[in-house]
Parts: sequence; C-alpha cells; structure tokens
Amino acid sequence: MSELGKYLVIVGLIVAAVGALIWSGFGRGWFGQLPGDINIERENFRFHFPVVTCLIISALVTLLAWLFRK
Repeated sequence: MSELGKYLVIVGLIVAAVGALIWSGFGRGWFGQLPGDINIERENFRFHFPVVTCLIISALVTLLAWLFRK
C-alpha cells in the first residue's frame, strides 16, 4: 500500500505544479495558438478548438503514464 501512496503524492505534486504554472500565466501566448488549432471569429460568434494543443497534451500524458508504469 505504500507504493500507491507514493504514486498519489507524486501525481498530486505534478498536478499542483502544472496548476501553479497555468495560474501564473505561463504559456498564455502559445497555448491554444499553435498551427493547426482552429479559431473562428465572427461578429457575434467565437469558436476555438485547440486540435494540435490537445494532441501534444495527450502525447505528454501518455508518455508520463508509460514512464510511471515501468
């Protein structure tokens, strides 16, 4: 059971670090503005779908999950 506790603490620290970075404004300039992200702005309408940003985040989370599994 101590292994599970260790993993939970590590995941909690990672989530807290990512939250602190986002809260501080890190990545505000490029996050969601990568080539391939869909931004449509009209007079009374805005649509934003960060396709490439989601793919990059998914790849990073998959890599981290793979590393923790070993």
